[in-house]
Amino acid sequence: MIDICTLMQYRYQHLPFFKTAYKKACLLLSLLFYSYFIDAQNISEFQKGFQLYIQPTTDKIKIDGILNEPVWATTDVAKNFNKKFPNDIGEAKRQTEVRFTYDNDNIYFGFKVYDSGTAISRSLKRDIGNEGNDGIGIMLDPLNKKTNGFYFFLSALNVQSEDQLSLTFQERPTWSWDTKWFSATKDYGTYWIAEIMIPLKSIRYDPKQLQWGINFLRGDAKNNEYSNFTRVPPIFKSFDFGYMGLLNWPAATPSSKNNIIFLPFISGASTEDQENGKSLNTNGTGGFDAKVALNASLNLDVTVNPDFSQVEVDQQVTNLTRFNIFLPERRGFFLENSDLFSDFGMPSIRPFYSRTIGLDKDGNKIPILFGARMSGNLNRSTRIGMMNMQTGKQGNYAAENFSAFTLQRNVLKRSIIKTYFLNRENFISEDEAKKNPLDRYGRNAGLSFEYSNTTGTFRTWTDIHKSFKATMNDDDMYASTGFMTNGKHWSYISLIGSLGKNYYTDLGFVQGIDNYDAIRDTTIRIGFKNLYNSLGYRAFPVNGSIGKMELKIVNRATLYPDNSINQSETKLETDFQFKKTSNLGLDLTNTIVNLIYPISFTDGVPLPAGNYVFNQIQIDYRSDSRKLFGIESKLNIGQFYNGQVKGISMGISYRNQPHFNLLLSAQFNNIVFPNPYGSTNLVLIQPRVEWNFSTKLFWTTFVQYNTQGNNFNINSRLQYRFKPMSDLFLVYTDNYFTDPLFKNKNRALIFKFSYWFNL
Repeated sequence: MIDICTLMQYRYQHLPFFKTAYKKACLLLSLLFYSYFIDAQNISEFQKGFQLYIQPTTDKIKIDGILNEPVWATTDVAKNFNKKFPNDIGEAKRQTEVRFTYDNDNIYFGFKVYDSGTAISRSLKRDIGNEGNDGIGIMLDPLNKKTNGFYFFLSALNVQSEDQLSLTFQERPTWSWDTKWFSATKDYGTYWIAEIMIPLKSIRYDPKQLQWGINFLRGDAKNNEYSNFTRVPPIFKSFDFGYMGLLNWPAATPSSKNNIIFLPFISGASTEDQENGKSLNTNGTGGFDAKVALNASLNLDVTVNPDFSQVEVDQQVTNLTRFNIFLPERRGFFLENSDLFSDFGMPSIRPFYSRTIGLDKDGNKIPILFGARMSGNLNRSTRIGMMNMQTGKQGNYAAENFSAFTLQRNVLKRSIIKTYFLNRENFISEDEAKKNPLDRYGRNAGLSFEYSNTTGTFRTWTDIHKSFKATMNDDDMYASTGFMTNGKHWSYISLIGSLGKNYYTDLGFVQGIDNYDAIRDTTIRIGFKNLYNSLGYRAFPVNGSIGKMELKIVNRATLYPDNSINQSETKLETDFQFKKTSNLGLDLTNTIVNLIYPISFTDGVPLPAGNYVFNQIQIDYRSDSRKLFGIESKLNIGQFYNGQVKGISMGISYRNQPHFNLLLSAQFNNIVFPNPYGSTNLVLIQPRVEWNFSTKLFWTTFVQYNTQGNNFNINSRLQYRFKPMSDLFLVYTDNYFTDPLFKNKNRALIFKFSYWFNL
């Protein structure tokens, strides 16, 4: 749905009085809309109702799930948890009590969780998160600025997950950040105990800050209920910073001492690359990561010869769009405080995308020799991030240096001004630089302002970005502005942006700027304007089987530089979340594409340039995730350009909680165009088997058969976490062609041993 002002412009631009009336009307509408939704509520008033007081202890606390130390009988208690999901009416069915204390090195939490019966835990594997698990969570905002902080979740079976969170427009934990903390759980029949110790050196904070934002989460999977210590509206996540309570310290927080972490590793691999004619080769290597706390809130990370062989393989997808897709970062070194660099722009336009470091243009690995990153808080209101990475030469691919700098300042009560500078320097020869001047370097700079009212119900943002490339002097900027409102029932998002064809992001990702011409087998850069509008209505029925239902109208549109439509997708989305955790969705989509270059999805003649209008319907269903067997299914049928598409995906899971997980997943897409444009069947099969022997030993095998990517991959990984954050990995990976079937590309057997030292 293109916004009303844009529709007025297209519909009435031929009228003489249009330009003046249009500008005045849109200005008035904007001012009225903004003034209506800006909320003046003082969040400190909210926090006053949920204040907690922490006191120090001299007791030696043993983390064993038994709260028998004397201090636990004298601490302040967080209790009377409030229902969060499926609605926020009243208190939780089964209550939770939290006690807390600290000493010079750690902060301690003791949870008493009233419960009975067998605990639901999807896995014993670290970082499974909170969804679908019985467990408890701790959210900490050490600066109480409501913009970034830490989230720790512990399942009833003592499975740890942790993440760093920031004030972004898609607040959702990825559980990709790791730090060391200690925990134990113990079942007592009618309740269970969780005892937690978080070293102060594992988080970043200002010792002089005497008030922290804090909240607690209870996940009651048996009743499909979430509850919080504070009252968090159902439209927000349980870990939303705007609805945290207040943790009051009696004196300055102890400063962490001797906070140096040294994580060396050794690895070895036997590899065979038949695709490139390389015979079996065995080699070994070593390197290390190090973390040095410059102070309690500022950290220096160093890596030398990093090895990411233990990182889980990317999940392949079937891509029916005209453009490349975005894959998440999984490498640990790039994840701490990653929001400092990666949150600029919007999901489809990111000036910084860390996966560009250590990969060439075709996605092949390039060795990273060393790197360093400093990140954290300069003071209560200012965050800083600096990073430098050096890669080595690989074949004909020259060595490169990557640098990134960002500075972010909290303003008002919950708003941010932030800026960045990025640089990629390629050490190519002078002759190569003359032939390909664009390869010499790439630089980007930008400035962004993000405003949020204290309750998070209204946000607006404006940003501007510029790239610097040899021989490029114009049309090299990207700018956008937008706002969003989020009420209990109604929500609205609007964004408009403009991107020049010479806006390059050597350290980033831009979806849609490279347009493929299937006849000439080349890509052409074309700038565009992007529009996004979304209007949604949601309800939370108290009675009946439905916990939440939502209706949403969404329009995503890109325009060519002359303001003609490039592509417009209008979607009507309906979603029903049932109180027994199942989910049903129905989407109706209308797509308009003005194709200026031929494109091909089959081996037939490419589709010619021209205008295409097509409609599709999609139905998806997910069964109760708590059951032994689960089903996820999706059906997509309708028109596709001038042809037809039929797509179905099905996932069947078997879960013998918490040890064994089996997922049989498959996707099938049949695309048929009229002659002579051909037809194709795209098959993606992804069985996954996971066996959790304990909370320390895991085995996972992931198989992916992808005809679109002409790849059949087997990835089997054994992980033994013999001490916290210290691991032994054994990984087998094997790749084959799907056409010709099962012709081997390459294979490898890899081991990696790492050990975490606190110095």
